[in-house]
Amino acid sequence: MRVLHTVGSLAASHGGPSRTIPALCNELASLGTHVELVTQDLGPEYGSSLLPENCAVRSHKVSKPRALPSSSAFHASLLDVCRGGKIELLHDHGMWLLTNHAAARVATRLGLPRVVSPRGMLAPWSLAHQAWKKRLVWRLFAGRETHSATLLHATSEQEANDLRELSLRQPIAVIPNGVDLPPPFGETRHVEDRRLALFLSRIHPKKGLPNLIEAWSRLRPDDWRLLIVGPDEAGHKAELEALIREHGLGNAIGFGDPVSHGGKWEVYHRADLFVLPTHSENFGVVVAEALACGVPVITTRGAPWAELEEERCGWWVEIGVEPLAAALSDALSRDRERLRSMGRRGRELVERRYVWPVIARRMQAVYAWLLDGNDRPETVRMD
Repeated sequence: MRVLHTVGSLAASHGGPSRTIPALCNELASLGTHVELVTQDLGPEYGSSLLPENCAVRSHKVSKPRALPSSSAFHASLLDVCRGGKIELLHDHGMWLLTNHAAARVATRLGLPRVVSPRGMLAPWSLAHQAWKKRLVWRLFAGRETHSATLLHATSEQEANDLRELSLRQPIAVIPNGVDLPPPFGETRHVEDRRLALFLSRIHPKKGLPNLIEAWSRLRPDDWRLLIVGPDEAGHKAELEALIREHGLGNAIGFGDPVSHGGKWEVYHRADLFVLPTHSENFGVVVAEALACGVPVITTRGAPWAELEEERCGWWVEIGVEPLAAALSDALSRDRERLRSMGRRGRELVERRYVWPVIARRMQAVYAWLLDGNDRPETVRMD
């Protein structure tokens, strides 16, 4: 199989897809799929692109025009790669961008099946954010082109349900993101005077951090500290710092600098508990990473992680201060060994269901179904 993946950006500052898309491409290539990847180079102000290295993926970066937005350079690059690489299938990631428009046009022009991964951008919360812009783009091209995709890829059943709510009726492959397993740290964790609850993700209004700070203020646990780690977006960190000062929590809640992909594992390893109080996630790769490090997790029903309760490795609660405070009260009252037992069950869950070789084989089976008429994989929903 010869597959082209397209994405508007892989800048490190653009969140989880910047890591999960290259990782998926890398693993597909290791399984024998011919994979090429085209993305934009947005410039140094966005950080380096996280393109795969030392693997069989052929990657292409297209310079973004500095003047008016244009998809012409991206369109031309896609045509060249498709023709030169004898591409059989195009897999486009994301929504709303002219690069997505270019990918749809190229697939139509060359008669290629097109898989679209919205990456959470069609979830209700995301649609409500800057809604007028998205309604305009939907009318101009995104709606027509999403409806005409050969297959949609959702990373959870909840995301698949959101797509059906938009009257999208083509097949949907429900395949989660994968996660790398961390390097071995041994069984011994560093024990600090106060135990550590960790948030590690973008500091963005979608992540629900004001709710976490309000919940922490109600509990004020003497023997715990909350650490918030991640890149600031749109000045949201300053709003949180003001809220922390208002509640007099300066000694209880701190911020850490953003960490590299390799450096994050040490931060996870220091934590006794991971908290993601999000309003909306199509997957929530940080949840899987925390579990891979043996750290139990609290997250909301804005993230598709019912398994936290099913597998007894965390708490899955409604969005809001009250349910978050209740889950925190339960978690913070547990001794270290009980929390570590939960974390071990979480690690076993990740090893069974969420490592990249498992995920890539599922995606490869979907491609084979589309191209060769193989039996429909059980991951594909027709309803």
